[in-house]
Amino acid sequence: MTVEVATLFGSPNIGVYIFANNKLALLPSDAPPKLVDQVREVLKVEDVVLTTLAGSRLLGVFAAGNDNGLVLPRVALDSEVELLLKHAKQAGLNLEVLRDLRETGVGNLILANSKGCLVGSILPKNISKIVSDVLGVECLSRDIAGLPLVGSLAVATNLGLALPPLVTEEELEEISSILRVPARAITVNRGKLFLRAGLVANDKGAIAGGDTTGIELMQIQRTLFP
Repeated sequence: MTVEVATLFGSPNIGVYIFANNKLALLPSDAPPKLVDQVREVLKVEDVVLTTLAGSRLLGVFAAGNDNGLVLPRVALDSEVELLLKHAKQAGLNLEVLRDLRETGVGNLILANSKGCLVGSILPKNISKIVSDVLGVECLSRDIAGLPLVGSLAVATNLGLALPPLVTEEELEEISSILRVPARAITVNRGKLFLRAGLVANDKGAIAGGDTTGIELMQIQRTLFP
């Protein structure tokens, strides 16, 4: 599995702009063709969708999911939902708009792979049940290091789980058991703790922010592709 670095719009925080699972990747409509090609090559996804969500480039903030489905916030525009429904259907994915969820940063509140799901404690139980049904896995409510932003703090694939050094050994083991993959505590972009902001990954590869050091790249490789 390849681990490479990239920047987008001059920022190393590529994870706020990109969502990916093993079947498709969502990139901003104005993403540079070179980056689109890099995502195709490194993540080896079947489909790359150029779009916006809520009229915004912040696809990694607004979308969450796994290889079974995608969930979007209530602020997603009808035209965006229609486009993504088409691509989701082609990829065999469920898709649901969480219209009853007040919070819109869905990608920040949900951490999932195709084996399990963790949701931040501020997510209501009825929403957690919907997410569980769409993603086809059990969703458990639990914060990471006392913070409900579980989707922005960590990165999970079906092979490994990257958590920030904020977690205790007990937390690391517990979250690892929920997602059913081995876990390690790492950083990205020269010590940044919000891993998802600087890292996009699936089972086939990973792309980290341009400030990520060589040592951090080695940690990503060992953690997500053990």
